[in-house]
Amino acid sequence: MQLGIFAKTFATQGALPVLSAVRAAGYEAAQFNMACVGLPAMPEEISSITISEIDAAAKSTGISIAAISGTYNMAHPDPAIRADGLRRLDVIISNAKAIGTSLVTLCTGSRDPIDQWCYHKDNSTQEAWRDMAIEMAKALQLAEAHGVDLGIEPELANIVSSAQHAKQLIDEMKSPRLKIVFDPANLFEIETKRICREIIAGAVDLLGDHITMAHAKDRNPMGEFVAAGRGVVDFSHFIGCLKQSGFNGSLVTHGLTEAEAPAVAIFLKRILEL
Repeated sequence: MQLGIFAKTFATQGALPVLSAVRAAGYEAAQFNMACVGLPAMPEEISSITISEIDAAAKSTGISIAAISGTYNMAHPDPAIRADGLRRLDVIISNAKAIGTSLVTLCTGSRDPIDQWCYHKDNSTQEAWRDMAIEMAKALQLAEAHGVDLGIEPELANIVSSAQHAKQLIDEMKSPRLKIVFDPANLFEIETKRICREIIAGAVDLLGDHITMAHAKDRNPMGEFVAAGRGVVDFSHFIGCLKQSGFNGSLVTHGLTEAEAPAVAIFLKRILEL
């Protein structure tokens, strides 16, 4: 597996400074975000100059672009806001390969009108699922036209809140372009280590054939997100499950500070080498 990190972990701006920081912290890959080059995360357009700068920075640092963020609220209660997000997603998808990746990461969204990562009581309604699924089908048409994959992440606060929901959406969409970004810390909030291992193993078993990238963040006993290795996730077990499933993609860490990044790289590399 290739070890990566969210490019937004680093406070510096510009493709070369950011990817140089990724390399200096001990990583081989980055999940990129257009905010790293001074643009909105979901921009109106991406210039050829910006694309060239990202490509040149990746080549000079040796950092691969594991994915690029294309997240917007695919279940927002306002159809106009969903339409604007899809239009901006098209910009990301159509430029992804030129930037150096064939994976765009998504957010299946929330009925919360302010924060796409915030739980809302209406997330479990049929209407919320329908709106998200219609949006996903449109996004997949764009992905198929440009030959890129879309990665969704089962997350408690979102419409696709579990491994089972993720499998349901894959079955409904029937597109080989729909993939899974697997983050173990998003599958539970407060659980014992034993239950965490059971949840993670079951989810990898269900979704293994569809996992295209894995995330590495952790939760402490109070349910708060923390850096990998500082919580209840058994990363030796998690990575072992991924290996057993045949996964050999990028393991990308996030939910950590810039200062924590080098130590997390050492921690995860030790487990990957086992």
